[in-house]
Order: sequence, then C-alpha cells, then structure tokens
Amino acid sequence: MTGPSGDLAGERADAVRNRARLLEAAAWLVAERGAEHVTMHEVARVAGVGKGTLFRRFGDRNGLLLALLDDVEAEFHEAYTFGPPPLGPGAPASERLIAFGQALIERVADSTDLGPALGRQVPTDRRQTSYYGRAFRAHVISLLREAGVVGDHTMLAHALLAFVDLETLDHLRTDDQVTTARLQAAWADLVRRVTGTDER
Repeated sequence: MTGPSGDLAGERADAVRNRARLLEAAAWLVAERGAEHVTMHEVARVAGVGKGTLFRRFGDRNGLLLALLDDVEAEFHEAYTFGPPPLGPGAPASERLIAFGQALIERVADSTDLGPALGRQVPTDRRQTSYYGRAFRAHVISLLREAGVVGDHTMLAHALLAFVDLETLDHLRTDDQVTTARLQAAWADLVRRVTGTDER
C-alpha cells in the first residue's frame, strides 16, 4: 500500500509537470499571437489541462504572465550575475551599471524579446514586486554601494530604474522618437553623474 509520502510525491511530480506544460503552452501562444492576445482559456486548451488547474496554479492571468516572465528573465539574470564583463562581474561597478541599463534599453527596443512583451501586459505594481523586479533593484543597489555612492541607495535605485522602466522607454521611443543610441547614451551619462565618474 502506498503511504502518504508517496501520494504527496506523486502530486508534487504532477504539479511540476502541469506547471511546465502550462508555461510551455503560454510561451507558445505568446510567440504565435503576442502576449496581449493570450487568455487563460487558450492556455488551458493548448496545455490540455482543465482551466481550474490553471487558475489554482497561477491565480489569474497576471500571475501566469509573471511566472512566464520569471522564466524568460532567468537568462538575463544569469548574464548580469555570472556572465562576462562589463555586464557581469569583473568590471568596475559604474561600468556594470551602465551595461545593465543599456542592455535593458536594447531589450525594450527588440520586438522579439519576450521579457518586455510580457512585462507590458502586467500591471506596473505587480511587475515591480515580482521576483525579477526585486532582483533588478537589488542588483542596482549593490552596484551603487560597490561604486562608493553616498546616499539612500534604495531610493537612488528606484530613480535610476524609473528611466529604464517599460512605460518610460516606450513613451520616449514611440511618442518622442528617441533612438536607442540616444537613450543608451543618456543612461551612461546619468550613471556617471550619480557615481561620480563623469569624465567631463
């Protein structure tokens, strides 16, 4: 007879498989139709699971998109945490901070990058409190400290990240027709001023 631990292990394995199947279905739908057209009904249908399973696992559409976003952001997190400099370790903190913001700007300009595409579909408050949102802030705070910046590192991190926020960049790129190169140059200038490494 199978004991309780065996039953729970079986449920956990099923839950893991269901989660993976649902995220794969959601990723496929995003790639095929765009994140704005993904519905809970379609994800459940493509994954071959009941809609109730989907809602129990992720709560709502925002929860599903945030889970998918965390998966998508894992590669970028790996790059700025462990990858080669200047984005990764091995370069001065100010250079890493410049590379980080410039990479975010480039990603927002890339229509094939699923990260910004998904982020646009999630309310700002949910995005800010998501795993990757907190990780971005923690990374910037760490680099500000490493650069020897004096001040409230948390508030400075919020101020810096406001410049590379999706809504801000979309507005500047679309409404004001600001080029990616100009945005990246402005970010580098801002970081140099904040970190006291302005060469002028």
